[in-house]
Amino acid sequence: MKVAGSIALVTGANRGLGLAFARVLLEKGAAKVYAAARKPESVTLEGVAPLKLDVTRDDDVTAAVRATGDVNLLINNAGIAKPGDFLAANAIEDAREQFEVNFVGPLRTARAFAPVLAKNGGGAIINVLSVASWMNNSLLATYGASKSAAWALTNGLRIQLAEQGTQVVGLHAGFIDTDLARSIDAPKSSPDEIVRTTLAALERGEGQVLADEISRLVHRNLSGDFPAYFQTTAALRAKAAAE
Repeated sequence: MKVAGSIALVTGANRGLGLAFARVLLEKGAAKVYAAARKPESVTLEGVAPLKLDVTRDDDVTAAVRATGDVNLLINNAGIAKPGDFLAANAIEDAREQFEVNFVGPLRTARAFAPVLAKNGGGAIINVLSVASWMNNSLLATYGASKSAAWALTNGLRIQLAEQGTQVVGLHAGFIDTDLARSIDAPKSSPDEIVRTTLAALERGEGQVLADEISRLVHRNLSGDFPAYFQTTAALRAKAAAE
């Protein structure tokens, strides 16, 4: 799929990686970019079309579909992250909230927009995942679980939507220099760099993007023996602490 001339909808486009997606899409010649956010007045980027969309609300998604019947690129970026491990006092509440946004949200939008994409030639969906889809630890345990579920969703949608010609892309990355990771002391990638890497993969027809060193390293080790996975994650944490 070509970015130039595309008509894109980006969820969570008022800041962070979503804002970077909207900005780079315009730079690359997208014909229109719908910048979706819970509060559309928070969208300040010139050249986009602000759109009210809370991915946890069926009525918002239904209204968005009615307003954006020309979309051929859906970018499921909206997400939340809460720190803590699985045994924390608020782990169940945090898990429910994050699953609703990070898993049910993309499921809701994909279901709603699949017919729109089919009508407009197939198009594509990009789901923003995480290296936490594969590597879980006590820092972001319930967040990682929600992203693992979103990875499974992405893989299933890729198979199911292939028959209508919709390309489904899963974006994996480590920490990105956005508000979401502001409190985390670890190496971070530039959001614009992540977006450019992802859009290049989209145009090459790829289904998975390993957008940074940590995602590539962890992905390689998933095919090794089980103890090596934990050795890798420990080494990555030690490296981050040293830097």
